Amino acid sequence: MMKSSHHQHGQGETARGTAWNQLDWEMRPSGMLVQRREDGAEGGGPGPMIRINVSYGSSHYEIFLPSSSSFGEMKNMLAQKCGLEPKDQRLFFRGKEKDDDENLQVAGLKDNSKMLLLECQASKERKLEQLKKAEEISKACEAVARVKVEVDKLSERVAALEVSVHERKKVSDKEFEISTELLMRLLLKLDGIEAEGEARLQRKAEVRRVQGFVDTLDSLKAQNSNPFSNRSNAASITTNWETFESGVGSLSAPPSASSASKVTKDWKQFE
Repeated sequence: MMKSSHHQHGQGETARGTAWNQLDWEMRPSGMLVQRREDGAEGGGPGPMIRINVSYGSSHYEIFLPSSSSFGEMKNMLAQKCGLEPKDQRLFFRGKEKDDDENLQVAGLKDNSKMLLLECQASKERKLEQLKKAEEISKACEAVARVKVEVDKLSERVAALEVSVHERKKVSDKEFEISTELLMRLLLKLDGIEAEGEARLQRKAEVRRVQGFVDTLDSLKAQNSNPFSNRSNAASITTNWETFESGVGSLSAPPSASSASKVTKDWKQFE
């Protein structure tokens, strides 16, 4: 009898092992390994479809899903409706926050159950930081735009001086000195603008534009002094452009040939 009992026990273990291996398993979105259930199988279906009413701020959403679903699966569906990533969602049912792995039916949810959706604090802080950064970039772009208007006005002056020099009309050195000084002041303004992203690119473009005008004035001044000299012999401004572009802010305006009070009326609008 004892031998027969052991034999039957062994057969039972083998049968269970075989049945286990024959089961079809699936990985749920929550990471849990569960037995795959076929729709319509007795006691193994996904359960009836239920409607869950979710409140999120002033918005309300209706979610339809099987009662056997998890709260993690519900979050994935909500993300498509409210735009809030699953990891940034907090779901509450009857005043308690639910974990992603929890089952709706086990938690007591039924058709027309109500839930509350909140955004996690980390997500709120991240959005606030992004908004703040966007505002800073917008302000920097506006500051660069104001300087650009002044650069545009000075560019017209540089163009007029260039025409005069090419036509070999004698121009006072003071005209070149004043124009260069005003351009250097604009470089200092640009250097004082803290910029990131698009604003930084716009500032860099204006810096290079101003540098080009300063170099042009330097060359024109040399030609004006000696119309028959080689343009390549013109002395260059000793400004450290690379230091400026790095944003160190070490620029200093060149010494003025005359005091600010002697600047001609034509340039007062740029001060």
